[in-house]
Parts: sequence; C-alpha cells; structure tokens
Amino acid sequence: MRSVKRRQGLQASNWSPLGIDRYDRNPTLTFTEARALTKHGHEHHPAKASLHDKVRRLSKPIEDLFNHTKLRHAVRPFLVLYLLRETSRRGRSFWGWTTEEWIETINNHPPQQHHLIAAAYLLCGFTELDTVGWRHPLYVNLAQKVFGQNCVEETLGRVRTLLVEWGYSGKATMRHIPRTVCEALLANRSPHLEDLTIEALKAVEESRKRNKKRQKGTGSRPSVWLVAVSRVLTKLGVIREPLCPFTKTPAWKAEKCELAENVPTEWANLCRFWFDTSTLCLNSRRRSYYVLLNIGRWVGHEHLETSPARWTRASAAECVAMVTRIRSGDWTKVTRSVRNLGQPMAANTKAATLSILRRFFRDLQEWEVIPRRFHPLQAFATPKTIVVQIGPKPRVIADDVWAKLLWAGLNFTADDLPRMGGYGRGVRWRTHYRFELIRAFVVTWLFAGLRINEITRLRLGCVRWQHVDAATPKTEQPLHRDAICFLEVPVNKTGRAFTKPVDRLVGEAIAAWEKVRPPQSKLTDSKTGELVDFLFLHEMRRVSLRYLDGSIIPMLCRKAGIPINDVRGRITSHRARSTIASQLFNAKEPMTLFELQDWLGHSSPEATQHYVKTTPTKLAKSYADAGYFARNLRAIEVLIDQESVRNGRAATEPWKFYDLGHGYCTYDFFDQCPHRMACAKCSFYLPKDSTKAQLLEAKANLLRLRQDIPLADAELSAVEDGLTAYEQLLAKLADVPTPAGPTPRQLGREHLVQLQVGEQPSLCD
Repeated sequence: MRSVKRRQGLQASNWSPLGIDRYDRNPTLTFTEARALTKHGHEHHPAKASLHDKVRRLSKPIEDLFNHTKLRHAVRPFLVLYLLRETSRRGRSFWGWTTEEWIETINNHPPQQHHLIAAAYLLCGFTELDTVGWRHPLYVNLAQKVFGQNCVEETLGRVRTLLVEWGYSGKATMRHIPRTVCEALLANRSPHLEDLTIEALKAVEESRKRNKKRQKGTGSRPSVWLVAVSRVLTKLGVIREPLCPFTKTPAWKAEKCELAENVPTEWANLCRFWFDTSTLCLNSRRRSYYVLLNIGRWVGHEHLETSPARWTRASAAECVAMVTRIRSGDWTKVTRSVRNLGQPMAANTKAATLSILRRFFRDLQEWEVIPRRFHPLQAFATPKTIVVQIGPKPRVIADDVWAKLLWAGLNFTADDLPRMGGYGRGVRWRTHYRFELIRAFVVTWLFAGLRINEITRLRLGCVRWQHVDAATPKTEQPLHRDAICFLEVPVNKTGRAFTKPVDRLVGEAIAAWEKVRPPQSKLTDSKTGELVDFLFLHEMRRVSLRYLDGSIIPMLCRKAGIPINDVRGRITSHRARSTIASQLFNAKEPMTLFELQDWLGHSSPEATQHYVKTTPTKLAKSYADAGYFARNLRAIEVLIDQESVRNGRAATEPWKFYDLGHGYCTYDFFDQCPHRMACAKCSFYLPKDSTKAQLLEAKANLLRLRQDIPLADAELSAVEDGLTAYEQLLAKLADVPTPAGPTPRQLGREHLVQLQVGEQPSLCD
C-alpha cells in the first residue's frame, strides 16, 4: 500500500480500462468521414457495414466502450448511430466536443443516459456528472459500468463492513453510502479506495453544492454520508483525518459578506494578525475577532486613529465611553441575527468587549507589534457603573418544574423521542440515536451537573464504583447497594480533568448504554487533541451540542406538561447546572461553597457563586436557628433613677441600676462585664439590704424596664444548673479584673460563695 503522504499529493489517477492513447483522437473529420456521415446521417436504422468501414476511426472506440460497459447487442447499433449522427451534425468528432455539447447529447437520449455518460467519461474525460439530468441511484450503475461490477462490489463491501461494525444500519445508510462511495470513486477516476484523497472528497462536496437540485437544505456543511466515508478512509489509513461534519465559519459570514467591510485597512490587518497568532481556542478567537471588527467600524466612522499603534490613553478613554453607551447591533455588519436589536447592551457584554480590547492591545504590545503608549489593563478597565450591574444571577429552575423534568427524564419511552422529517410528504421516522444512548445522556444531564460540552466529551469507561466488589458492565453482576458512583470528567474550559461523585442512576444508565454500544473508532478531542473513545458516539457521530436544547428538553417539557419558558427565560441545558448546585447548597445537610467548587469543577469560589442561589426557606431556617430571641429569654430588670437624671446628679452618682435579685449593679456597661451575674463584691455592686436600696425601692416613680442581655453558655449554666456550675464560673473568673480594676483574688475573696445551713446560694456572695 502506498504511503499516506504520497496519496495525499495524488491529483488524479492514471487508471484507464480502454487505453485511449491507441486511438486517433483528432477532432477534425476527414473528407471521407464527413461525406459518409452526411449521406447516412438521416437514417434511423442501424448503420450499414459500408458506413462502419468509412468511419472506423470513430466507431471503433465506441464499440470498445460498449463492450466494456456490456451494453446489450440489440441496442448497441442504434446508440452507435445516434453518436455518429451527432458527430455529423456538429461537423467534428466527439473527441473535440465541449462539455455543453456532451450534456446536450446525453440529455437528448434518456433511455441510455448512463452508457452515454460512460462514453463521455472514459473517452473524453467528462467530469460534470452533477449537471446531467439523471437520477441519484445511477451513480452506482455508472460506477459499475465504468469500473466493473465486481470491483465496485468489493470496494463497497470493505466500506460496509466497517460501517456496520460502527453501528450504521437502516435503509438510509444502505442507500446513501453506495452512492456516496461511487460518486467519490468517479470524481477521483479510480476504482481503488487507496487512491482516494481528501481533495477528491471535497470535490464531491463542492459539486453537490453547485447542483441546484440538491442545494436546498444542504447549506455549507458536507453530507453525513460523505463524512462517514471519510472516517472509513481515515480508519484504513488512506487519509490523515476525516471531514469535519460542520463548517467552522457560518455560511452567511463566509460567503455573503466581507467581514472587514468598512473597517480601516490597518485596523483590519492587525485584527487578522491577532486572530492568526493568538493561542485562545477557535471559538473565543472568532468571537473576539468579530468584536474587534465592530470597534474598527466605529473607529472609521468617528475618524479616529485607524492604527492601534497610534492609539493613546485619550483614544482608549473615548473607546471605553463608546462601549458604555453601545446598543445591540451597533457597528455590526449583519444585524438580522442580532437579538434585542437597538436595545441597550447587557452589562456582561460590555464587560466582555472591554476584556477583548485589553487582551488585544496587551498581546500586540507583548509581541512588540505596536509601541507601549499606555497600559491596556488600566486604560480599558471596566467602569464601576458596569461592574455594579454584574453579579451572580443563577437562572435556577423552580423546584416544582425541576421535579417534573426529573420525572419525565426517568420515565420517557421510545415513543416520546423526537422524530425527524423525511424526503416524502408526511414521512417521519425516529431519531437515529439509540434509546439507551439518549436515556444515559438525559440521566447524566439531570444528575451530574455537567456542562453540555463535558457531557458530549465523556470517555468510554468514565464510570467507576467505590467498592472493589462492585460489578462492572462486563461482569454483569449486581452492584452493591451502597456502592458510590464516580464520574471521570474530561478537561473543561476552566480546569483539568477531575472525578466527582454522582448518583448511582448515572452509572447504571451509562453501563446500560455501554453494554449495547457498538465498537467505534477513536475520534479527536477538540479540546486536548487526543484520539479518544467518546461515550456518546453512534455511527461515528457524537451527539450534537444543540441536540439537548433543540430536541430533548422540548420533548421532556411536553411529557411533563410544562412550558419550555419560565419566568427566567427558556429552559436550557446549562440551567440544570445552576439548579443542581443550588439544591446541593440548600440541602438539609448542605455542601459548602468550596465543596461545590470542587464538585462543579470551578477554578475559584467566585465562579461557583454564579451557580448558587440561597432559597428563602433556607434563609428563614438559618435565621431561626441563629436563636436571636432564644438567647435573650433571660432578661434583667433595669431601674433608672429618674430624679438623679433630672437633678444632674447622674454625672457624679449612679443613676442606672441592674436588679440582680440579691442586689444591684451600678456599672453602666453591665452587659459587657466579664463578672456579670458573679460580681465578686466589686465597687459597683450595691447590696439590697442597704438603706439606699430600701429608699430606691420606696420610690413610686421608678420606671421598670426590661433590657435584653445576651447570656453566655457558662452564665446560663450558673443560673440554671445551681451551685456546681456557679463554683466553676467563679473559679474561672478569679483572675479576671473587675470593672473597678482589681481581680477577686487580689481582693482576697477567692471563696466567693459561703453557704449556711438552710440558706440558698447567693449569686454574688
């Protein structure tokens, strides 16, 4: 087998079954040929032997061709006469016919079109197969006539074998794959798979685009069957990589408009240079490139410095001011796809625009493409007026709606699956994905809390169980009821690969899919560049990123009887991630913010806050559990000497008294005193049996108030548990200074409690 490198450079095959070099291919007719064709050209019966002798140079290649294509002998003379009559009408041999003349000749004789196409293809190198008016299945018939039936069947058998192993099945596959393979072989002019090149496959793709009959609905992406053939060739080592199922650049942007239109040339060139040089992923670079071109249109309209190399701090300030006032659709080339056209742009979008400008100027300065005239991080800093509008706003799905979605996801059947339209009127069939695949896909979305990109990039064998005696999908033994399911998550946009615990339903659904999943070839992971076995792969096609939002979620909403939109907008795949994170955070035994960070795969807690929303129920419960009122059930009566306050003696004499039951405390900051409820006879303590206390009790105008004083646990124990707890409290406070200054030990009152027989313990004695 020839090397891949040599095959990639192969432009066309030299394969030819007739050896046309041995024929006289002069397009000019001789006098004898022209006279004979003029004499017998009007006849409608098979050509006579005398005519064949005179035009032997023309009839011999045709006879050899029909022998190769195995045309019936009863029809052959009439078809030879038809070609000779066309030769006479045009005045030159078929070796010199143009493509348009061959198309006219083929279309004017419908009964034997495929033989005429074979004649044009083998004798004159006719390649415009998509321009003749014949039906699609004739690609296979034409290939069999050109290359031989046995050779074509052998080639198709090799392709079918691999596709069946990969799970391709059904009438559509068996109908489209042979046509696609034969179309590629005819485009490459060789019956051998090893001669096919990626250029030949792209030529087939382009010919299909040019065909007006198939242009509708084709768009700018290759056929799925053409992609399947390219994957077979990649598996066989014929080409390096298969065709991409989707075109990178949208058709309306790549074909119908110039992206850099109305953008200053210097600005557009540096934007393109940054796009080609930046190390960001393709999608990020493309979005940034579009934003930078929009900024360039504003620059050209306002007649500012058209080159970033001449921008100053003042130019950056003008740009920031423009971004703060920009509206959706401003300075864009195509506005029909812009949502909220003419409305003020969201704060997040404005912040993202300034971030793109910071990166653009910073990279150009770091690469020494433009001089350092200002600091991009400071010049394009996001204003506080925009920052204050940005905050965590998790679009959590309501609990009742989410519960119905869970029920629908666990109970949907094959009849609930979305259906696709067919070619005929009213023809519809089920989606080509297996039911087990869709069930595992839905359960993973409902319980794993992953991004849609992470779900579609899960690897085969990504589930493992904690117990060593737990069964694997290969052993088919029952799993332990307490087994914990772990899910291996691939590299994501913010971090490395990690492992997270998930509900065992996820592991069981994935195991059920892996059990029936047909063997597939490895595909390239766009994030890491590795060849991996993707879990959700069927017929060598990964589940589309849009399949969940566009088909599965509407199906689940219909089954659950809920609308696709709620008060926070449309129910999308990413909203499930916020809902699951919020429920885990608000659970009876919740996960902490840092635990949620690891479970979600975030690089910082700030990112996790955008997915977590505290429910009002949890907030009310936390407020009740804080015990704000329970801590203040113990209240102490406060006596205020209003007469001292009115007479001005409050500046020199005590005027506020805390009734302790056995005495009074005159310390103004009683609630902050460490000896509260155990005063140790400090100078602020006033016994009740004193004269002053009796006089105070006799005053009729005293205002009795209750002040809530928070009591510590040790103080509550002293009040409620009696003497033992009280002695422990006094021992602990022996060396703590009283509000007057000295400690109880310095006052010589280490034994503060002296009990007499029949007396109750005093809280201060």
